[in-house]
Amino acid sequence: MDSPRSSSAGDKPIIWTVSVSRLSALFRDITVEYDHLASIEPLHIGFDEAATHIRERLASEHCDVVIAAGSNAAWLKSRVSVPVVAARASGFDVLQALTRARKLAGNAPGAIGVVSYGALLPELAEFATGFGLDLVQRSYVTQEDARTAVDELKALGVAVIVGAGSVTDLAEEAGLRAVFLYSAASIRQAFDDALELARLTRLEVDRSRHRSRSTPTDKHRLRRGLNDLRGDSPAMQQLRQTVVLYARSPSTVLIEGETGSGKELVAQAIHRESPRQDANRPFVAVNCGAIAESLLESELFGHEDGAFTGARRGGHAGLFEAANGGTLFLDEIGEMPLGLQTRLLRVLEEREVMRVGGTRPVPIDVRVISATHCDLEARVRDGRFRADLFYRLAVLRLALPPLRARVQDIAPLLEWSLKSALAALDARPHPNLLAELKACTPLLTAYAWPGNVRELRNLTERLALFLAAEPLQALTPGFMLSVAPELARGAAVAGTPDAPARASTRESTAAVLARFGGQRDLAADHLGISRTTLWRRLKAED
Repeated sequence: MDSPRSSSAGDKPIIWTVSVSRLSALFRDITVEYDHLASIEPLHIGFDEAATHIRERLASEHCDVVIAAGSNAAWLKSRVSVPVVAARASGFDVLQALTRARKLAGNAPGAIGVVSYGALLPELAEFATGFGLDLVQRSYVTQEDARTAVDELKALGVAVIVGAGSVTDLAEEAGLRAVFLYSAASIRQAFDDALELARLTRLEVDRSRHRSRSTPTDKHRLRRGLNDLRGDSPAMQQLRQTVVLYARSPSTVLIEGETGSGKELVAQAIHRESPRQDANRPFVAVNCGAIAESLLESELFGHEDGAFTGARRGGHAGLFEAANGGTLFLDEIGEMPLGLQTRLLRVLEEREVMRVGGTRPVPIDVRVISATHCDLEARVRDGRFRADLFYRLAVLRLALPPLRARVQDIAPLLEWSLKSALAALDARPHPNLLAELKACTPLLTAYAWPGNVRELRNLTERLALFLAAEPLQALTPGFMLSVAPELARGAAVAGTPDAPARASTRESTAAVLARFGGQRDLAADHLGISRTTLWRRLKAED
């Protein structure tokens, strides 16, 4: 192996290796050869445990690339935001393993079994036929698949099994002899690939920084990403996988979810995971329900000088132009007036925008992600939303789970949010915070959370304010009820899931606003909703 140039400690790439079983020992041996080139940390865990661990650490740490193998690598690729390099067994590895397996079998009756990840190896079947080798193949995706494959091969009388570390462990548990597939050369190749990927990634980041210094800084900077989609419930794990998958496509995405469920957060995560190379590509968000119809057209499409009374001198580039090369997020798309829906459809189809009062189309390269809290399909049936626009916006669809549908995430989310809120007030959480939250969990899970995660975050800010002022105050259910009396409605009707939502909206929005002296921020905070949703409810009550 050619010796790559050495790196100083300050600019070493950071690599995490993920492995279990026999692969861990091989990774350990090869790491010694590369520790002068990179900061390498082994993680002796796999699958869900590894994905959760990596996501948690990426929230506060940096990693350039992860190295894994086989099913572990495939599992991680769709669940973490950091690049994953998969160690792959070469053809030479397979031939070498088969040679060892044949020697190990000796004169014992029975074929040699090969268990490979993902799919069977057709070239291996041809090789076995050509050389008269008694060979039986099986493939696997999950650990349970691998166990089934080993059991089947044992039932067929196979003498030796060739496969990855998890497969060889299963074979030996079943009383069979096993040969490990990977060689040191294949692992070295994975380390070389990881170093090159880290080098290219850092080079692109440096170029992007240079571009950002030499050009006006875009005010539409991305703030959040995949790691901010918190929660380990199956629903959230599936959501993160879908975000990574959708990020690979330039197609439009329609995000559907209740108020406060994190629609813009998901849109930002899709944008951030996109393979587009420019790290400074813009993410532009606009709430279609918060801007008057008379202004929304010029905000979206821009206007020329003198296009209308009060138009900006020299004209004005709209949000589509501002988002060129990046993403335009249209929040509350269901509130867009019908007249503008026609213009939006044309922009999506033609990939060009015409400013108000203009005659020259401006070509754009924008990915559009839209979001809604309402049933757009029902609005299409009612004639309030164009069917052709709906299908154009909903090439990819993503439904966000409400907080009440993932109750196992409530306590961990509240813990994280409360710690963040206390830190913002320069206060420390109680040493026994976990135990206190556990005692409050029945109260929290009985509530319907109509404002979803936004309402939960508002609650933790309230709690943090009181706890910072009274450091000795324990976080008991009684104290929590005194700070957030709305939780009592959930506790009183815990057996009827829909009742808390009804109770939380029993008082009219106008009455809540009046109770807070017309201060919309306070009224929205109390209801656990945004100012836009507050305005919409007031309008509906009128």
